[in-house]
Amino acid sequence: LDDLRGLRTESNINYAFPGKLPGEQPERKQRNANPPPFRSFRSLVSGRPQPSVKWLINGILVDEQYEHNSGDVIENRLLWPAIQRSDLNSIFTCQATNTLLVEPKESSFVLDLHLKPLSVKIMNPQTPLVADRRYEICCESVGSRPNAIITWYKGKRQLRRAKEEILNNTTRSELSFVPTTEDDGKLITCRAENPNVTGLFLETSWKIEVVYPPIVSLRLGSTLSADDIKEGDDVYFECHVQANPPWRKLHWLHDGLMITHNATARVIRSNQSLVLQKVTRNTSGNYSCSAINAEGETVSNQLALRVKYAPVCATDRITIVGAFRSEALQIACEVQADPPPRLFNWRFNNSGETLKIAKERHVKNGSVSLLHYTPVSDQDYGTLSCWGQNEVGTQEHPCFFQVVLAGLPSAVKNCSINNQTQHSVEVQCLAGYDGGLPQIFTLEVISTRTGRVRYNVTNPDEPYFLVESLENLLHYGGAYDDIGDDNTLKAVIFAVNQKGRSQGIVVKDFYLESSVENRAVLTSSPLDSISPILFGVLLTLLVLCFVIFVRVYYIKATATSTTTTITNVGNDLVSNSKQGSNSKQDTLSKTHTRCWGVEIELRSNRSQQYSSRQQQASQQPCQHQT
Repeated sequence: LDDLRGLRTESNINYAFPGKLPGEQPERKQRNANPPPFRSFRSLVSGRPQPSVKWLINGILVDEQYEHNSGDVIENRLLWPAIQRSDLNSIFTCQATNTLLVEPKESSFVLDLHLKPLSVKIMNPQTPLVADRRYEICCESVGSRPNAIITWYKGKRQLRRAKEEILNNTTRSELSFVPTTEDDGKLITCRAENPNVTGLFLETSWKIEVVYPPIVSLRLGSTLSADDIKEGDDVYFECHVQANPPWRKLHWLHDGLMITHNATARVIRSNQSLVLQKVTRNTSGNYSCSAINAEGETVSNQLALRVKYAPVCATDRITIVGAFRSEALQIACEVQADPPPRLFNWRFNNSGETLKIAKERHVKNGSVSLLHYTPVSDQDYGTLSCWGQNEVGTQEHPCFFQVVLAGLPSAVKNCSINNQTQHSVEVQCLAGYDGGLPQIFTLEVISTRTGRVRYNVTNPDEPYFLVESLENLLHYGGAYDDIGDDNTLKAVIFAVNQKGRSQGIVVKDFYLESSVENRAVLTSSPLDSISPILFGVLLTLLVLCFVIFVRVYYIKATATSTTTTITNVGNDLVSNSKQGSNSKQDTLSKTHTRCWGVEIELRSNRSQQYSSRQQQASQQPCQHQT
């Protein structure tokens, strides 16, 4: 009786084999170099008569060599040195048989493999990337069993902002990241790895290019000390630029204004350096540089340049100081200096002597020295000078003050109006004595009712003024006057100097009023327009009229005693008026006119005697004939 008592199979895994599909290309990066992998399968069988042991793969005989082991155990060891991806899910069968009378006994298993990814690829990478802009990058892996896990790296740092999607035998991962300027030239790596076998991975890398506007920084020359730069020193700046693409223009700025190369002015530009030779106090300020590339323009940090210098006068003119005798003056001497002056000195000079002024008479307040000075006599009028001193040195050119005997300016004179229209007028005067000091001139348009100043204008050179928008002056007053519209304005002119202002002179021909249409017109006041000569003529005429009136009254009072004479005169006038020529008629007409008042008196009182004395009156001439 044949007996096949047992069948047992064993497998021994020596190495995990990644395997390849037919036509698979070499990996881009192989991290581990493994020795030739293989699998060992062993089948143990016992029975009588002695059985034969075979190995079949997918029903195909691959090994029928067996050996007798200890006792009655028959062993067939299958070595499979080249497992392929195609062997996945293959059925391995160990078959034992010792007679045809009994069905062969079999033991089978299905081969399952852990497979390395076949490919990993970054899909459609963009280039170049713009700094500080968000991008989405996709990586896809195929062929891993089980599906691969994808991880992202930037350089050696892992990136975790990714979303993963698995579909059949494909793993897809999408990375969201924002490149920075420091990322230019770095590698973005996508790694696909079998999750069950350490080191069973495939990866690909992408070198990114990041473009960005220039990164600009400004520094003072390395050999210079920012706190120890004085007038006359040489200074240079260095502009450091990092840019992709490279910068194509570089500008230098001083207090926001562009600096150009000027060897004559000792301003030298050389590549990314700026050299300033023999600096002065005017060189102080804020410096910066700007670089331009295709992505934009960037201005660097501002670097303050401080140039120390000895004191100089705040003004380069001689200051005129007017003073009365025994007038207490406070004269301020202001200088510019860096650092501020430590002390001041004063001197007085007239035509006869030069004196140093005691320190007790002046005080220092920052960059200003205040001198207390009182001129008493003519010898106290002259020139004062002051100068300061700081750690850089002593002031080279002192500040000068000319003390003069002065007073208020004289009033202007001979004012006239020119080119007057409904909208504007020009006023021109002659300047008077300036009081020994520089003077300016002011015109004020004043309300005659309220005294409020409606308009003012100043001329620092001469007493000439152009008053415009006359129509607005009256309209302006309505907003401030409490009672009605003030439609009368006058112009007053003053001369002003350091001591005060002169007496105001009213422009006589300036009279401003509003018409029905609320337009401003310039007219002349009836009284103000009368000149002295015309006034004298009018006065003379009034005196003559008064004399004539007294004379007529006297004649009227004596009319009773001279009735006969006057009657004869009247008759003579009547007779002559009928017989005379044209030339005589004019003369008689004048005579008749002058005697008219007396003739009326005659007719009213002596009408009954007119006819009897007519002949006598005609023989006597008129006594009032001229």
